[in-house]
Amino acid sequence: MTKKSGRKKAVALRYRPEKDSAPKVTAKGSGRVADKIIELAKMYGIPVKDDPDLIEVLSKLDIDEQIPPRVYIAVAELLAFVYSLNRKKQPG
Repeated sequence: MTKKSGRKKAVALRYRPEKDSAPKVTAKGSGRVADKIIELAKMYGIPVKDDPDLIEVLSKLDIDEQIPPRVYIAVAELLAFVYSLNRKKQPG
């Protein structure tokens, strides 16, 4: 999520290593649509990370489009953040 341009934006990604060669954009929007994306993510326990620069790049992609190689490192850092949150949630 971001408000860098004055209006909240959100982009949702999906990565299935067994099917996808890179993460794909599954939802994106601004304003109320961004609010709904964030609300649904939180409702389903999907981590939300605020990275305005990454959102600006990802919001220019089409739905179902794979992320471009130039943002692999930024998205890898995002996935590492998500995996670390998931590890903290696991018992023991």
